[in-house]
Amino acid sequence: MKRICYIVALLCMTVAAQAEDELKNYPLDTINGEEVYKYEVEKSIGLYRIGVNFNVQQSDIVRLNPQLKERGLHFGEMIYVPTGRKIDKKSKWAKDKKNEVAKNDSIETQGENLSELPIVANGEGFEMVGDSFAFVNNDSMHIRTIELALMLPFESQQTKRSNNADKMVEFYQGVLLALYELQNDSTKYKLRVYDTERSERRINALCDSTVLDSVQGILGLVYPIQIERMAGWCEYRKIPLLIPFTDDAELAGHSQLIQFNATDDQKADSICHWIKKHNPHCVAVDVRDAELSPSIRALRKHMRAGDITYTSLALRDLMSDSATYALDRGKENLIILHSDKLSHVRLLLPHIEALKSAGYRVRIVSQYSWQKEDIRVPQIYTTMFTSKADTKAYDELWSRYYANNHVSEAPRYDLLGYDLLHMLVNSLNDEMEYNGLQSNIRLQRSNVNYGWQNANVKVVEK
Repeated sequence: MKRICYIVALLCMTVAAQAEDELKNYPLDTINGEEVYKYEVEKSIGLYRIGVNFNVQQSDIVRLNPQLKERGLHFGEMIYVPTGRKIDKKSKWAKDKKNEVAKNDSIETQGENLSELPIVANGEGFEMVGDSFAFVNNDSMHIRTIELALMLPFESQQTKRSNNADKMVEFYQGVLLALYELQNDSTKYKLRVYDTERSERRINALCDSTVLDSVQGILGLVYPIQIERMAGWCEYRKIPLLIPFTDDAELAGHSQLIQFNATDDQKADSICHWIKKHNPHCVAVDVRDAELSPSIRALRKHMRAGDITYTSLALRDLMSDSATYALDRGKENLIILHSDKLSHVRLLLPHIEALKSAGYRVRIVSQYSWQKEDIRVPQIYTTMFTSKADTKAYDELWSRYYANNHVSEAPRYDLLGYDLLHMLVNSLNDEMEYNGLQSNIRLQRSNVNYGWQNANVKVVEK
C-alpha cells in the first residue's frame, strides 16, 4: 500500500513538474506589480480549461481581461493569465527620480515603465490605465491636490493595435512629462488614465460611477458620441473637458467644453485673410464629389463673403496637364483643392511638379487634417502649431525617461500632450492663454452658453 501511495505521489510530482515546465514557454509580463502570462487563445478551448491548465481561478483571468465578460473568448486573441507571483519592482521613473526628491517627499506610482501602459481592471465594464505618479509632501496639511483624468483610445485590449494607438501613447507620455514639471511644494497633481477605445458604454459606465467624483478636469476623448456624453456630465459637474483632436463637436449648450482644433469657419477665415494679404491668382479645383465636405462648404462661403474671385478648374483638366488656360504665369497661383481626401492630393503631386517645371509658381490650399502625412509641395494650411520654442531641454527629459522614439509625424504628439495638459491646468486657474513648446493657445468664448475655442488659428506657409 505504501508503495502504491509512493508511486501516485511520484506521478503527481512528475505531472506538476511537466506542467510547470510547459508554463515556462509562455511569455511573461507585469500588470501593476503582478506577474502574468501572455497567452494566445487556442482553438476549441474555454475559460474553464485555461484555468485548469494554468491552475488559476476563472475569476482571476476575467479580472485581468474584463472584455471577456462582454464577449467571451476569441480564437487567436492575446489574454493575460496570472502566475500567482507578486513583483516588487520600482518603475523606471521612480528609480531615476529617487535621488532628486527631497528626503521628506515620497513618490506614489502604480504600474511599471510608464511607456508600457499597465492595465488595471476595476470590474465595472471599462479598463483603467493605472494612475500615474504623484509627488506627495509629508506636510500634507498645506498641500493642494488637483486630480485630472486622461481619456484616449489606447486600444490596450486589442490583439493588434493600430498606428493611431501609438500616437495616443506618445500623447500620454508628453502629458506625464508635463505633470512632472507641474509638481511643486504647494500643489500636487494626480492623473487618472482611461482607455476609452470606441466604446460609448465605457463612457456611460464612467459617468454613472463614482470614480470621477474627485476629478477637477478632463483631457481627451476622440469620438463625437463619447464627447457628447462626457460633455453633459462635465457641464453638470462644472469641470472643463479639453478635447485635443477632433473639431467635430457641438459646443452649444456645453459651456465646459474646450475645443483645441480649429473649426471649419476658423480655418476658412484664416485662408481668406492670407489670400487678401498676398493677392495670388486663385484657382479652385472642383473634384465634383457627390457631397462637399463641411470644410469645403465653409471655405466657399467665406470666399464669396470676402469678394475673392477665382477661376474654376475641373480636376480632369489638371490631371491631363491642360490646366495652363486657368493659370497666370505672371503671378503666384494658389490652387484651392475642393476636397479633403488625401488620395486627391496624392494624385495631384506629379502634375503640380510638372507645372513648376514649366515655370509656373504654384501653391496649394489643402484641407486634410494636421494628423495626416507630410505633403512635400509648396502649400499653405491652417494650424495652431505656430510656436518655434527650443525643445532641447524637453527632448533631454524625454530621452531620460522613455526608451522609445517619437512617432515620425509632424507635429509631434508628445509635445501636443505636454502643451494641452498645461493648458488644462491653466484653465482651472482661469488663465485662457498658454504659449507652449509647440502650440500657442488662446481660448475665447463666443457665447455665454457655448464652450471655449482656440482662437489662435493662423495660416502657415509650408
